[in-house]
Order: sequence, then structure tokens, then C-alpha cells
Amino acid sequence: MRTYFIAPTRPNVGLTSVSLGLVRALQRRGLKVAFVKPVTKYTPETEPSVLFARSICNVASPDPLRMSEVTNFVTAGRTDELLENIVSLAMSGSDGADVLVVEGIHADPGRAFIPRLSGDIARSLQADVVLVASAADAEGIAEANYLIAQVRNASRRVVGVVFNKAIEAFDEGQASAQLGDVPVWGVIKADPRLSAPRMIDVAKHLGAEVMVEGEIASRRVFETVLAARSVSEVIPRLKPGALVVSAGDRDDVMLATALAASNGIELAGLLLTHHSYISPRIEKFGSLAFHSGLPILRSDGDSYETAAKISRLPLAVPSDDPGRMDSVIDAVAEQLDGDAICAGLDLAVSLRMSPPAFRYQLIKKARAANKRIVLPEGDEPRTVKAAVICTEKGIARCVLLGKRASIEAVAEAQGLELPAGLEILEPDAIADRYVAPMVELRKSKGLTPSQARAGLEDTVVLGTMMLAVDEVDGLVSGAVHTTANTVRPALQLIKTAPGSSIVSSCFFMLMPEQVLVYADCAINPDPTAEELADIAKQSADSAAAFGIDAKVAMISYSTGASGSGDDVEKVRKATELAKARFPELVLDGPMQYDAATVKDVAAQKAPGSPVAGQATVFVFPDLNTGNTTYKAVQRSANVVSVGPMLQGLRKPVNDLSRGALVDDIVFTIALTAIQADTPPKS
Repeated sequence: MRTYFIAPTRPNVGLTSVSLGLVRALQRRGLKVAFVKPVTKYTPETEPSVLFARSICNVASPDPLRMSEVTNFVTAGRTDELLENIVSLAMSGSDGADVLVVEGIHADPGRAFIPRLSGDIARSLQADVVLVASAADAEGIAEANYLIAQVRNASRRVVGVVFNKAIEAFDEGQASAQLGDVPVWGVIKADPRLSAPRMIDVAKHLGAEVMVEGEIASRRVFETVLAARSVSEVIPRLKPGALVVSAGDRDDVMLATALAASNGIELAGLLLTHHSYISPRIEKFGSLAFHSGLPILRSDGDSYETAAKISRLPLAVPSDDPGRMDSVIDAVAEQLDGDAICAGLDLAVSLRMSPPAFRYQLIKKARAANKRIVLPEGDEPRTVKAAVICTEKGIARCVLLGKRASIEAVAEAQGLELPAGLEILEPDAIADRYVAPMVELRKSKGLTPSQARAGLEDTVVLGTMMLAVDEVDGLVSGAVHTTANTVRPALQLIKTAPGSSIVSSCFFMLMPEQVLVYADCAINPDPTAEELADIAKQSADSAAAFGIDAKVAMISYSTGASGSGDDVEKVRKATELAKARFPELVLDGPMQYDAATVKDVAAQKAPGSPVAGQATVFVFPDLNTGNTTYKAVQRSANVVSVGPMLQGLRKPVNDLSRGALVDDIVFTIALTAIQADTPPKS
């Protein structure tokens, strides 16, 4: 096992962000990573690093030692005993790991022993040192070089330096040259949006009174707007994420704020100073706006004093804000040099695809595919944001169908800038050119041009026709449309792939340690044995396309020959058909879920099975079982599910849940791009 000790070169350099970003970067390479924070200034139950490691990175990190306890050991001359405890702590959470990441300790003027103790910990764990240095000013490189010399004097090796919070003027090439033989593992750009606190954090920091709660736990502050001048100066700054700080007697500012909220602009909030109130007439006039999710706070201080206090709000991510920390960890992981980190590292060969590795491979493969994906719900806010993300990250070439003015208004309300590479097509301007192709495709059904023209008023039908004539590579819909609205045009115009008798669906279930495939959980109510065999083949192919070693379990309420009944016989027949038609599949059934997943149960119920105890693909006997199981696992175990991904179509069309989050849409677009690059096997 390789051990990395992550050491800061100065306070407030973002040690936790980089440590956990490194964990995620290693996980994306398919490695099993352990994490330990040996010493905390908090309590073991409130240490943010450990809480985030457990909840976000799914690492069973042990409880750290309290700094007061560590200080007692050192002052009592019991450092050797302390180091034994720390080594024991680290080893307790690293069983079977490929890499152990150890988060170091910030220097403290009141505890002069910390630098020496840090070196002792690294030596005791036989750890290589990774430095986290500041890229916010010119001193960062010099500080890194000083620490490199110190670590080498202590007979430890510095294997890499990560420069964090980089300003635009920071020169990575110059840093690499000045560090000599120590490689730069990454330069993490400063991103103010990742430092944005929630309104609830502002309220706690100020001790402000919450007058209207609104969406206080989710709205974030990107800019503080101090309403000290005329309202004409304030209006241009009323953008998403703006926190308006003003006395309540500024009726003009109150009305402007209400108008912005009424227009759908997600302001962060309104903070009334001087312990003031909004006048009753203004509050009544703008009541809908003031109660549309906009948090309203009240504080005692004057506006300038309050704005100054907000600027001093700590940048560290609160332990109850995992959403922000997840974004920070992702941003760090994306900007780390995975090749440099893994150079000389013995990579584990595992048949299990971990969730971080799955997400990493998903985005990497989608970028390589470079496919054009049409989004019929072009003015839906989540879809617009997902399209912007996919365009900026090169995940896919997205096409939004909708009125340009509407899409631009939606983007502006969310504070988004539409990138140049994001296409917008107005349906009215392009629909006529698909009338003739649609009539040709549906001529056996007697479709007339006027009927085709009417059908093309539906943007899902229009997008499906674009796919049918090869102008786009895939389609994603369902944020506001039903599954039937999305799938029906595909069945009519795209049709099934050669050799497929059925269109089915699968979900990628991101379990804590591996990704599983569940099918069919969204489309077919009661598939026949022949159709189940097809679903097994489709699902195994889908798993393989995304790097998952497919071992297919045909799920039933009994295992092997232990049970009887029509439902079991259907699964038994489907298993026999699948084995005969697709001999290359690693497949077995009928099988109970516990026999498919738990090795001890498998040894009793299905000894000798190539699938039992190690299944990665689960084919359920009907929609009732599949849908219930996936939702129970998703909700009860807090598991992320990606999908449903449709299988068996000639070209990729994918359906979204109407409750889909922006990230769900991004991943579905990526799935669709990869499907388009991996034609269905006949």
C-alpha cells in the first residue's frame, strides 16, 4: 500500500479540499483509497474532513485524535506512544486499500511541536509527502521549495506539489522549473463560485434574524450588493446569487428587489440593516415576490458595517454543506494530473467499477465520442444549465430546441452565459424540412403531410426526426415530458436495432464500492421469457460498454431448482434461452437477490455458479419488481442511480425523470453520447 502525507505550506491553503480531491482522483483511476485525518482541532464527531470523506467519498475514515489529547501526549514526553496510536488509527481504516491518503496538520503558533510531529507521522507511516502550496501570490513557490528542503532533511521524499487557489497571473511553467525534480501535480484555479456561502451561513455568521426563511439553506451568495447609491446603480447588479444589503426604508430598492424576484431572477437574499422593516404597503405590493423563495434577514448594524462582516465570513466549507464540498472536490480532482500522480504507482487490477471511476470514465468516453445530442426541452431551466455544462466541459455538442429569446431569458435568470459552441434551433424555422422524411418513414401508416406537420409541432417528435435523418447522434428528453412522450416517437421513427425484439431500460446504480446495472426498471410491465433473454443481452452489452465486467443474474424469488410456479418457470426458461442464444454471456438463474450478491449465501444456495455472489447485472422478472427494487435501494441506501438508459433502439434516445437534477441530465447526455459511439450489437 502506498501512503501519501498531505502537508500544507501555510494556513488556509485549502488542505481538506486538496486531500479529498486527491482521494477522488485516485478513485477515478479504479483504486481503492483509504483516508485518515489523524489529528483534529474539532471533536471526532464534527471534524469536516472525516465527515466529508465518509459522506461524499464513501471512505470509512476512522475518528481522529483531538488536538488537546495530542498536546498532552507531547508535553508528557510520550510522543512514541502517540505515534503508535496514530499508526494504529491509520491502519484500522486502510485494510485492503491500494493508497492511503493522510491529511496533515496546520501549523499553530501556540503549538510549536506540530512541524516536528508532522515529520514523525510521515516517517512512522513510511509516507511520501505531497505539499499543498498557495498560488494566490508570488511567495507560494518559495514556500514550497523551503518545505521540500525541510522534508528532505527529515529523510522523507516529496513526490508532488499541488498549487491551490491560483490567480490568473500564476505561471505553472515557472513553478515547475523552480521546483526542480519535484513534479507539479496540479494547479487549482481560484473559483469564487466554489467559495459561495449559503444564506443560512450568512445568517449564522451575522447572528441575523430570519424574517422570511425562503430557500435559505440552498441559495448561495456570489456577490454582495450594497444599496448605498441610487436604485439605477443597483438594478444592473440584481443578478442570480446577489445578496441585497439595504435599510428597509429604501422603498425604491425594495421594489427593484421584488421586481427582480418576480422576473425569476434567483437572488441570494435580502438583508435589512438598521434593524428595519419593509414598509407594509411595499410588502403587500410585492408579497408574491417576497415569498417566492427569497430569504429575508434583518440585522442591527448599518449597511457598510454589515457588508464588511459578510466579507469576513470564513471560506472553509461548513460540515453541513456536502453539496458545495462535492463540487469543490470534483473541481480539484479534475485539475489534478492523474498521470503524474499515478506514475510509479502500482495500479490495482479490479473487476469492480467504483462510482468515481465510473463517472470519470463516463465523462472521458463522452468527450472522446464528440457527439451531437439534441435536447427537445430547450427552454427548461435544468436542461439549459446541463447543456451549458456539457458544452463548456466538452462532454457533447448540445442542440437546444426552442425560441432563442426564451432560452436566453432562462439562462440570464440563472446567471448563465451561453457558450458559443451551444446550438439553439428554433422549431418553427426548421420543422418544414422534416415533413417529407417523416411522411416517408410512416407511409405504411398512411401519414399525410398535414399530419406530419402537426406532429412536428411537438419538439420531441422534431428532435426524433433530426435523429432519424442522422443530423444528430442522440436525444435526451423527459425533464417535463412523460416517458411515453419520449419513447413513443422513438419506437415509431427510430425503431429497434437489428436483432432486438424489445426496447428496455437499465439503471446504473452507484453503490458505495461498485456500480451495478439493474434492468428493466422503467419500460416493460411483464416481459415474456424470450424478451427477458433479450433484456439480459442488452444489459450485459450496456455494462460492457461502460467498463463493467458483466455477470448477469436472472432474478427470481427462488434460486436454481428450489422453487416452482409460473413466475419462476418464466425466469428459468429465459435463462435457458439466453444461454443458448448468447453463449458468450456469463449468466445464471433463476437466482434470489441475496444469492446473487452475498458470497456466503451464494456458497449455500448456488455452489459453483459463475455469477452467484458476484453479480454486476441484475435482470428483474417484471417492471413491478424492478422499479420497486431500484427505488428501494436508491432511497433507503442513499444510492445515486444514473438512468434510465434505453436499450434496443437503433439509435440512442434516453428518458429523464421529471425530478431529474442538473447532474442527472449531464450524466444522461454523456451516456447518450457513448451509446451513439457504441452501436447496438446484433
